[in-house]
Amino acid sequence: MKSVVFAAAAAALLASPALAQDAPQWSLAIHGGAGVIERAQLSPERDAAYRAGLQAALDAGSAVLARGGSALDAVQAAVETMEDNPLFNAGRGAVFTSAGKNELDAAVMSGPDLTAGAVAGLTRTRHPIAAARAVMEKSPHVMMIGEGAETFARSVGLEEVAPSWFFTESRWQALVRTLTERGEPVPPRPEGAPAEPARQGPAAPLAFNLNEAPLDERKFGTVGAVAMDSQGRLAAATSTGGTTGKRWGRVGDVPIIGAGTYASNADGCAVSATGAGEYFIRATVARDICQRTAEGASVQQAADAEIAEVGSIGGDGGVIVMGKDGVHAFSMNTSGMYRGAVSSTSPARVAIYGDEEGRR
Repeated sequence: MKSVVFAAAAAALLASPALAQDAPQWSLAIHGGAGVIERAQLSPERDAAYRAGLQAALDAGSAVLARGGSALDAVQAAVETMEDNPLFNAGRGAVFTSAGKNELDAAVMSGPDLTAGAVAGLTRTRHPIAAARAVMEKSPHVMMIGEGAETFARSVGLEEVAPSWFFTESRWQALVRTLTERGEPVPPRPEGAPAEPARQGPAAPLAFNLNEAPLDERKFGTVGAVAMDSQGRLAAATSTGGTTGKRWGRVGDVPIIGAGTYASNADGCAVSATGAGEYFIRATVARDICQRTAEGASVQQAADAEIAEVGSIGGDGGVIVMGKDGVHAFSMNTSGMYRGAVSSTSPARVAIYGDEEGRR
């Protein structure tokens, strides 16, 4: 099992000298998934596309915060931007189940009052994070799943799309490879999906398209955001398509409040996680990080300690954490995590690889 070898780099990355001088009035951090993400995997064009996608999410969230908007609105805006970006495994661009479907999970939590909402197994709601927030604000419940969640989302006026809207060729080809390696049958191509691209030969790769994720991508795909607004309110949001070839209605940590998503002003932190969901559930990662900050640990100390614990039981992944003072932290035990941060006192910065200590 990998140790938390990238924690120091993640801590130094995106840290702003301004934080040591003036506490930010607002602050935002995001992630787009953690895993085996190495320079040799990404061409310069792919690298640039991911950085642009992260920057767009930061722009969306920071625009809300800069005009005095709430942390909840900011994390939703940032996550919705990534849900619409086919590069990320959330919303459009989500991975496929073994049955050839996209099943989407999401959660959101408000730090001041501990209200929360979560959804799992959505197939038609364009923005699962909006559905999670609707569960939090417009129902007496915390979690809804499947068709019931879809019906609820429709009843509150959320945008609905055809399942084929979530389709991307790269994710479909990843499913084909995964099922072939397992010796399992490949389901029919989804109704409404575009025709399979013509190939020059049986081994010819698909041409790179900036609207598609790399075909050889090996990462835990999830997107998330944590924020502190100008009134000191904390919030966290996370969204995912799960894992390629998942079966039997599998649900990971993302919509489990306290595992993949948590926010508490009383504890002084907001958390969004990305990784091997089964381990993050078992370790109650997000809630434990906030417990550590409540006991006096810094957000970086809390994040590093928790990721070390996940690693000790066999799990890989990472977290983003926002403290009540607007200081953020990143921690991972993988070779990379798509991530970024911005605040009222520091400019936006994005990163991909674990060793990007020098990128400012």
